[in-house]
This record gives sequence, structure tokens and C-alpha cells, in this order.
Amino acid sequence: MRIIRIFDTTLRDGEQSPGASMTVDEKIQIAKQLARLGVDVIEAGFAISSQGDFDAIKRIGDEVEGPVICSLARAKEEDIKRAWEALKDARKKRIHTFHSTSDIHLKYQFRVSREEALKRSVAMVRLARSFVDDVEFSPMDATRTDASYLLDVVDAVVEAGAGTVNIPDTVGYAMPDEFGKMIKAIKERIGGRAVISVHCHNDLGLAVANSLSAIINGAGQVECTINGIGERAGNCSMEEVVMSLRTRRDFFNADTNINTEEIIRSSRLVTKITGIPVQPNKAIVGANAFAHESGIHQDGLLKEKTTYEIMRPESIGLQSTKLVLGKHSGRHAFKARLKELGYDLTPEDIESAFVKLKRLADQKKYIFDEDIETLISEEISKTPEIYRLVGLSVSSGMKKEPKAAIRMKVKGRVVRKTATGDGPVDAAYKAIASITKTKSILQKFEVKGITGGTDALGEVMVSLEENGKTVRGNGADTDIIVAAAKAYINALNKLTVRKRQS
Repeated sequence: MRIIRIFDTTLRDGEQSPGASMTVDEKIQIAKQLARLGVDVIEAGFAISSQGDFDAIKRIGDEVEGPVICSLARAKEEDIKRAWEALKDARKKRIHTFHSTSDIHLKYQFRVSREEALKRSVAMVRLARSFVDDVEFSPMDATRTDASYLLDVVDAVVEAGAGTVNIPDTVGYAMPDEFGKMIKAIKERIGGRAVISVHCHNDLGLAVANSLSAIINGAGQVECTINGIGERAGNCSMEEVVMSLRTRRDFFNADTNINTEEIIRSSRLVTKITGIPVQPNKAIVGANAFAHESGIHQDGLLKEKTTYEIMRPESIGLQSTKLVLGKHSGRHAFKARLKELGYDLTPEDIESAFVKLKRLADQKKYIFDEDIETLISEEISKTPEIYRLVGLSVSSGMKKEPKAAIRMKVKGRVVRKTATGDGPVDAAYKAIASITKTKSILQKFEVKGITGGTDALGEVMVSLEENGKTVRGNGADTDIIVAAAKAYINALNKLTVRKRQS
């Protein structure tokens, strides 16, 4: 059985989704989860694109063990040298360089001939090989490239030292059958001299289908992202490719090294950090992926699960039992549940989360795994508290002007402010803005229930922009107004920290 390498580009291509930019610390957090997930390669960023990307690549190379750490680089000398500077201390490293090959790109974007593009590509692969043994090359817009020329480019870069040649469907143009034939032709040309990789975009909804077709025809690596995030319509979804291979090993005669029980946790972490929600009917990781409402389906499932489930929810990290903890639970039970969920926290973080758990258990009848994961994610990604919510009370109604009274601790002293607004959240935000004297603009406000029921833990996500800097804030509470206030203050704390750092 063949093992297909998983090349995860969530931190590079995934971050190119509008509004999905991440801080260095957030990238480190995701990279560590990707290592637990078992991906073979992490494309940590594009070293020359920004100092933030450079720093993220360098820190991931220093702090994350297991996967190969990769930096993207254009087929330019300065790009490749910058990638090497970011990667040089990593245990396992790869430089991934690329150049367009389609006539439409060469004519209108690069304004170079086919011959010049080929020459540059070969020269930069050789330069990259002078720094690292592991070099990958991508002929950008490969699926709109002349077939004969594409084969010549691939052959030349492999001869120059590329150990992996990646075939990108850059604009999501290919159909599965024709893409499979393209991969087969490349396989016949280069044989076993290099690994064939594929990087498929989802503009026509065919990224996963094209990637699977490529595997059938000889590809040995798939480039993909958690939840399928990426520019435009996104990328090939990692979880869909992995579970297709795992579920249908009989068909593909192939599998991956992925620890599938970490899929759900990875999906939720990326959603929380990027603020990009997963649609409920998304395959594998959507909220409804393992939900059954139809009476016929329920009847079949009660008699035999395989009647309507081709995968066990436990195989991707979902828990079959939701009700786990209540207000009478002790620390020992809480620690045991954290261990079952795969968390390894410091005693201080456990104690802080346990205090929050007790407070939450007094507010709602049942504590679900999702509630615990929300509390833990807050502990893991804590932001220094320049501002802290001390108290909040609101009044509103059909014939009443909404009013909010806020108490906040600012630089060690408690400040009070009352404000009115169009609604209780608006009033609370105006009071907070007055206390903090912020000039930020609220770009996005989202509310969701973590679990079911009227006592559900509500989570609010906000996006603030000030002086070109955009941050996301999260807050969770059974009182949605309190959650909204926490989210806003969390974002303001992040803005303040960024200002100080810059």
C-alpha cells in the first residue's frame, strides 16, 4: 500500500483567505497541532513576503518537531536566500520555489519567453539545492500550460535537483479526468526520479476530486489545507482527502500518515484562530456531518451504525458521549477529561480553566466537551489583560432606550461608564470605547451557540481595525451580552499589545 504525503499549506495558502491573517503566536499554535495531526510537511509561510512570515517560519523550525518545515520562494535569488535564512536552523527543511509556465501568465504577467522561464526555473532549483537537499518546484498555472512544454519544464527541474515536482491547478480549471491524464503523462516522463505532488484550487468545487484522480495516476503528495481554506474558493480540503483514502483503502490502495483522531481538534482550532466558520454540511468536519434527523436513518442507525455511517465519528476525534462534567465534579475528574480530549496543560492553566468551569457549571445544567474546549482554547491563547471587564449591567426593552453600565479595570484602577445605544451590545461597546478611548472600527460581529439548549455557552467573535491593523477577539459566556463585551475587550487588548510591539 502506498503512503501519500500530506503537505499542509494552511499557514501559507490558507492564510491568503481574506481576513484570515494570523499572528506569529497563532501560527505556532496551529503548527504544533499540525505536528500532532501527523502531516508530513508544513508550509510555514512565504519568507520574503513579510517580517511576520519570516519570524513564523524561523520559530516553527525551532519549536516544532516531526514534519518537514517549508518556505515558499519565487524563482528569484533574493527569495531563495531569504527562505534559507528562515529555515537554516530547522531540523528538517524544504525550499519550495515556483515560476509560471502557462502562456497567459508568461505573456501578460511575467513578460518573458518560455525559454527564459525554463532557464530561470532550472537556475533557481540549483541555487536552492546549494542550500538544502530537499527542494520542491511548482510550474504555476500548470493546468493551462502547453502539455509538451510542461513536460520539458518538469524534466529539467528534476534533472537540476528538485526532489518533488508539484503540479498546481492554480485557478481551479481542471477536470478530474484530464488532470489525472496530465499526472500520468508526467509520471511516465520522470518515472521515480522525483515525487509528484498536486496543489488543487476549488474554484469549480473539484479540488478534492482532482487530487484523488492525481493519486490514482501516480501522485505521491497532496498539498491541502485544514477546512479547505485558501484564496478565492479555497484549496483541497485535507480532511476530505485523508478520510477518502482511509475509508476507501480498498479502492485507492493508498493511505496517509495522518492521525485522524486529531482532525476535529485541528479544524476547530483553525476556525477559532482565523474566524472563518465551517459550513454545517461540510464533509467530515461540519456540524451536521455525523448528525441524523431522518426517522428512517435513525431507525437504521439504532439497529446497525453501518447502515448510514461509512465512518465512525470517533475516527476523526468526535466524542460519542457529550455529557461529561457538572458543578459537582472535582479537579481529578476535570484533569482526566482533559487527558481524554488530548490536552496537556500546565498546572496553572488547568487551575485557571477549572475555576472558569465551576463558574460556568453554576450557570448551566450540563457541561459538554465543546464547552471545555472553548475554555481551554481561551487559556492556551491568553492575551495580556491591559483592560479587564469587572462588571456589566444592561437595561433594554420595546419602550426603553438600551443602556449599559460598565465597570473595567484599567492600569490597576476600576473605571465606570454608562452609555446608551441602538441595543444592549451597542450600548456596552460605546461605554467600553469611551473608557478605553479607542479609535478602532468594528468590522465584524458574529455570535454562535457552542452547544444546544437555552443555557448554551455563547461565543462572540469580533474583528477590529485601527491604523491598518486588524485583530480578532473572542469571548464566551452563557450571557451573550457579557460574551460580546469580553470579545470586544479581548480584541482591544490585542490591538494595544500590537501597538506596543510595533
